[in-house]
Amino acid sequence: MEHVDLAILGAGAAGLFCAGSAVAQGRRVLVLDHASKPAEKIRISGGGRCNFTNLASEPSRFISANPRFCASALARFTPTQFVDLVDRAGIAWHEKTLGQLFCDGKATQITGMLLQRMGGAELRLGCGVNGVSHAGDRFQIATDAAQLSAASVVVATGGKSIPKMGATGIGYEIAQGFGLRCHDTDPGLVPMTFAEQDLALCKPLAGVSVEARIRHGKASFQDALLFTHRGISGPVILQISSFWKPGETLTVDLAPAVDIAAALKAQKGVAGRIAAATALAKFLPERLAQAIAAELGLGAARLADQPNKLLDRLGKRVNQWQLRPVGTEGYRTAEVTLGGVDTRDLDARTMQARKVPGLHFIGECVDVTGWLGGYNFQWAWASADAAGRAALKG
Repeated sequence: MEHVDLAILGAGAAGLFCAGSAVAQGRRVLVLDHASKPAEKIRISGGGRCNFTNLASEPSRFISANPRFCASALARFTPTQFVDLVDRAGIAWHEKTLGQLFCDGKATQITGMLLQRMGGAELRLGCGVNGVSHAGDRFQIATDAAQLSAASVVVATGGKSIPKMGATGIGYEIAQGFGLRCHDTDPGLVPMTFAEQDLALCKPLAGVSVEARIRHGKASFQDALLFTHRGISGPVILQISSFWKPGETLTVDLAPAVDIAAALKAQKGVAGRIAAATALAKFLPERLAQAIAAELGLGAARLADQPNKLLDRLGKRVNQWQLRPVGTEGYRTAEVTLGGVDTRDLDARTMQARKVPGLHFIGECVDVTGWLGGYNFQWAWASADAAGRAALKG
């Protein structure tokens, strides 16, 4: 039987980074993955440029049954520390809005940096993990090829999102096999699906984009909203999808900087001869303004001829659009998985299972999910660094 000091299950962002943090301690580290290539989610992220962190990473930007759990790891490995690694690797990057950092070039530069940082650790691809057990003071790992023995194990198998890239729920199975609790999982940061009455408006507007604010409960986001032939998408929809549950209604403001009813009433007194749709188009894309005006039966009707009650309805339709999705596209297109290994059963400083010394869980398989915009990568780096530094101590 082959023996290693540390076995890391999963060669995604968290697994590769964990190996880099652990290998410096001079022990034998082995990274296993059933995929033929490492870190495929890095390759496709950020439109191929990898939104590798967010400068605003803090606990309030993460969803968890225990919102403070992620604070320790995030404080001990910060976005600035990851940027230092990127700079030392000679990777050019730029900041977009809201603290999001992207590579100037290809996302695979980040993967290359992580592989180089692993140093003497071994990466074994095309090697599926079938289960983990505990015997004495060592772990036994059943793989497609053979049985392995490890002093410590880090589970970095990710969640269920994007199964066509090999995502499975094995991380949760391993956790439950050792008696750890797991929260139910759901797709997060995922496009939403809509009923026919909403699609009737959306389909003709495919390609139209507008800055919108969307609210659901205490959650509120402002970003781009995109009409598509399948409904409504864009960053603001992906953000709110992580907070939405089936049957619930979203409130969408298509002109967050303008009180539309008040603005139309003001125009009515000075430019009453123009069509209501034309007046509305001063605040919305023309095609969207025409569609909403037509929906309320205004068409080419003059603004001056509209009673204030109708303008109030028009304003509410723009500033307080009530939208009820019928579902989401599911794990097939979800960027992340909500829920996972219960943080009550993990040590926040080491990511180690409290009742199973030597067993750690990191990244997406843990019940910590970031907002859209680089937060989930920062959680991967931070949780991986915490486990990697702790796993080989002693």
